[in-house]
Amino acid sequence: MSVSPDLSAETPAEPHWPEIRAWLQANPQTLLDDRSLLEEIGLKPHGRNVVEFGRAALTRLEAVAEREADARKRIEAVARANFAAQTQTHVAALDLMESRSPSDLARRLDAVAQGRFGLTGAAIALEKPSAVPFGWKSLDPAAVDRLLGDDGLTWLGPNFDGLDLFGAVDDQVKSVALIRMAPLFPGDEPPARPALCAFGSPDEDGFTPTMGCELVAFIARVVERTAERWPILS
Repeated sequence: MSVSPDLSAETPAEPHWPEIRAWLQANPQTLLDDRSLLEEIGLKPHGRNVVEFGRAALTRLEAVAEREADARKRIEAVARANFAAQTQTHVAALDLMESRSPSDLARRLDAVAQGRFGLTGAAIALEKPSAVPFGWKSLDPAAVDRLLGDDGLTWLGPNFDGLDLFGAVDDQVKSVALIRMAPLFPGDEPPARPALCAFGSPDEDGFTPTMGCELVAFIARVVERTAERWPILS
């Protein structure tokens, strides 16, 4: 006589993970010996008691590779920007060295600051009481030391009241780079007259105290040496 299944019997309950975990902890070798099961769940056995977490390890390696790729892209972008800035600086130096007079030098400096570096402007300033070339800014005696300090060579940071080196666009200058110069003009006796090469940026973080100033300092040296070609006429 056949016996029909008892459909009213309760379906066995699903196993609880804490129980499974406890059993695996008590019987680890059972899992290690089941190579097909390990491969199905993405684990690769390597001898007794050694399991390679292949997929997990691969995911971590991919994440590391992605971070390294992002870092490399940032480094490459910075390198390209530095190369472009250096190229523009060298071209600007050649343009400055073609100046025909002190006033032409000041005009060219302002033009390359705007056209090649995106700045608001640039200016050359020279301390009185002796004559100051047309197109240059005049400074009171000892003004360079007051701005940069007795031994200071550069100052980078926000623009400040009373500087007044950029003429009509002075209100657009948010940050400045000031580079000390000491040109010795033909016919003058030492010591050289204190002077400044000033650059103005429309951005508040265009020039900051923590920023390197090698490129603007290089331009200032070119301006200084070029200015020494001509005597300053009274």
